[in-house]
Amino acid sequence: MELPDDRMILTVTQRKTLTKDIAEFTLAREDGGSLPPFAPGAHITVETPSGAMRRYSLVNDGDAPTTYVIAVKKEPASRGGSASMHESVTEGTTLNVDAPENEFELVDAPKHLLIAGGIGITPILSMARKLGADGKPFTLIYCTRSAEETAYLDEVAALPGCTIHHDNGDIDAFYDFWDHFETPGKEHVYCCGPAPLMEEIKALSGHWSEGRVHFEDFAGVDAVRADDMPFMVKLAGSGRQIEVPANLSILEALRAAGEKTVSSCESGTCGTCKCRLIEGEADHRDLVLMDEEKDDYIMICVSRAKAGDLVVEL
Repeated sequence: MELPDDRMILTVTQRKTLTKDIAEFTLAREDGGSLPPFAPGAHITVETPSGAMRRYSLVNDGDAPTTYVIAVKKEPASRGGSASMHESVTEGTTLNVDAPENEFELVDAPKHLLIAGGIGITPILSMARKLGADGKPFTLIYCTRSAEETAYLDEVAALPGCTIHHDNGDIDAFYDFWDHFETPGKEHVYCCGPAPLMEEIKALSGHWSEGRVHFEDFAGVDAVRADDMPFMVKLAGSGRQIEVPANLSILEALRAAGEKTVSSCESGTCGTCKCRLIEGEADHRDLVLMDEEKDDYIMICVSRAKAGDLVVEL
């Protein structure tokens, strides 16, 4: 299959274990040539060995890069993406990678408050390094369960103005952010981490001015839910019928059946996998389609059948 114009074939030149569940991958062109530059907060979309498209934040300096460095956590409920990166990617593996994108870019401000939880340290560390290099003031708060589960522990600890907090899984030991948000200051806040952390920061910063608090969230929407049921999808072009199990999306079921599909975010936020809906009632879960489009189109990365089966045109 021909790659899109902005997609590159990169080679893993180094793999490093950061924690039991987090691995770092360094990607480069085969000839060692330059790569598209990026600013702190940027991410790349990687076609994982399972075929799933996943977005990973870039950790390294992006001014004139010859490598892209990402860190990948193996998620306990992985449906193929992070698991295949951990299980199948070694030094020498080639991966299809889209050019960097940035929806979490630093804005100029008198001061920055950076908040990271777990693997959310990846874009935050890139920001902290840049701010430190430019001599700009910032505070970094990095929350994890334990030291053993903390990626880039030594690198973060060496940064000025940094607090590392381990809660050991005790809800009563969560970091108290209220002092940082009680009185709005001049700083801009950047937060990346698990949903509970980001929800807490959203709640605490509700009285702050709009646009002062920024979040990075790759989770998108839930493609699979606990009460989902299997259903059939018929392809209008070939007439082929494919079962979509309760634990897979339409896109994943089609991919497993050998059908060629086009996708990017696989979280219902980009619109790349938009397909025509010929028959059936869809359970729309994406964040892209306009109301007037929902009778005729479906995002197969996250949406499902509401009842009965579907007929789609890829």
